[in-house]
Amino acid sequence: MSNFLSSQLAELNQGDWTGILKTPVTAREAVAAGDQSHYKQVAGVFLGVHPDKDEYLEFLYDLAHDPSLQIVLLSEQLDKQIETERFQAIQRILLILQNEKLSMNRFIAFMEGERLIPSFQDGEKSRKIREVFRQVVELFSESHPDGLQDHDFRRVAVDLVKWMWNHAGVWMEQGDYRSSAPKILWYGEASKSEAYFLYFLILLEFDVLIFNPAGKNDLEAVDQAKMVPVLQLGAGVPGLDTFPASRPVRRATVAFKASQEMDRVLHGDDSMLYKPWQFRNYAPSALTLKTTYDELFLLIKERAFIRPNFEVRNERVYIPNIFAKVSGITRNRREYWDRVEGLSEYDLALTIRSYPFSREVRANNIFHYQNALGSDGALDPEKMIEASWWRHKQLPSGLQQGIAHAISRYSGQPRLKQLPHEDHHTLQLYLFNQAMDIPLDAIRLLQKFDYSQEVPRIVIFKSGQNGSNMTRSDAALLLLLNEIGIDIVILNPTGQNDIEMYIDEEFYDTHWLDEVSFEQELREPSIIKKFLKKFSNKGN
Repeated sequence: MSNFLSSQLAELNQGDWTGILKTPVTAREAVAAGDQSHYKQVAGVFLGVHPDKDEYLEFLYDLAHDPSLQIVLLSEQLDKQIETERFQAIQRILLILQNEKLSMNRFIAFMEGERLIPSFQDGEKSRKIREVFRQVVELFSESHPDGLQDHDFRRVAVDLVKWMWNHAGVWMEQGDYRSSAPKILWYGEASKSEAYFLYFLILLEFDVLIFNPAGKNDLEAVDQAKMVPVLQLGAGVPGLDTFPASRPVRRATVAFKASQEMDRVLHGDDSMLYKPWQFRNYAPSALTLKTTYDELFLLIKERAFIRPNFEVRNERVYIPNIFAKVSGITRNRREYWDRVEGLSEYDLALTIRSYPFSREVRANNIFHYQNALGSDGALDPEKMIEASWWRHKQLPSGLQQGIAHAISRYSGQPRLKQLPHEDHHTLQLYLFNQAMDIPLDAIRLLQKFDYSQEVPRIVIFKSGQNGSNMTRSDAALLLLLNEIGIDIVILNPTGQNDIEMYIDEEFYDTHWLDEVSFEQELREPSIIKKFLKKFSNKGN
């Protein structure tokens, strides 16, 4: 595949690229390449946000409103209109493409025959836009197993034709369009079609700046050759979806900036030196450990970041957690009860002594479920949080995100056993229904969960004296809490089935002890032990 650029993409540094951008093309430094010299073109993807969010928004606002740059904020000005004749013409070609596999030459010939590629009096411009269009279509074909017959190509092709005429063709009509054309600024997420069009503009030698504050590089799938530079400005910050309409009114002090820089150096995601609630806006995700019986009681005492495989990556905290069932009881009763008390006498423990401990949701939430689905067919956390039926709007925003992401994962890939009459979709809907009614005690436990620190736990004691049994809704609730990173330990001295009826044993550990007993009741710690524990906590 040929490279038709007569420019050369400038390397991006934190500040250098702005100087090149403000320099007219005719005055930019020439770069020798063989027998030709190429001017420096500014194009790149800028991920994340500066340590000072207000400074980042101020920078973007000033950039977009700099009169010397002639910036077009294309993400907000994309013209999505298309003439009826042009739309019908591209549909005719796509119909042919659907019925037979066209070579690239024939496809381009059809496009030119229908006059779908802009042409200019300057033959060099006509050649340029035709060849760049061909290059982008070839990139699409090579990156999809079905080539141009991929189901997404219809949308991409229509959009490329639409925006070639509405934007690129208009800018190229001028004399030396590279000198007179506006600088292109894109802010936020880009759809597949938009990503291909932005790459199309870069190949046409426009200056193109793509800013994604959430840290997602939408150009990555298109630019497989990694031609376009990527600059990481800082950590990704979700929620900055709207381009600043005005200059931020708050300014950071020198001391605040110094503090932010110190935090960045000392308390980075992989520093292991974490501040309280440092990851409150990150999404928690469980890494359930496989342990021995003895390891269970050692690891469950440890903070999350001390446990094996703890990781922070891409705005997500991977929390090593415990999901285990202990069946039976040891011959050494004192050792057993000491360990049980160690599990339940813990500030972040919720101890459950009987079933059921959840409510079976009978409401039909199918329309809520369908309206919350994203384009990929999975539950979209943002849609759930913004919906009128979302019950957790009073919770901190980061925790809402964490719960919504967990619901999306646990509904999307169910670990609950299917009933004989259920299909996969019905099971997903059941889990979604149950997630709509998280008990208040569990919500309060989640509110106390600082993801890198002490891990909350659910301790369930199944007494042989209580004839009640675990329900399917109980199992669904445990799966959701496990998905968020909560530790779960089920103690069943009788050795009878409970969790096994609803969840396959591959998803949790099972530890069998020496004997089974039907006379055991969960003991309350003695007054002396309570006093000693209270005294010990005061001493700490």
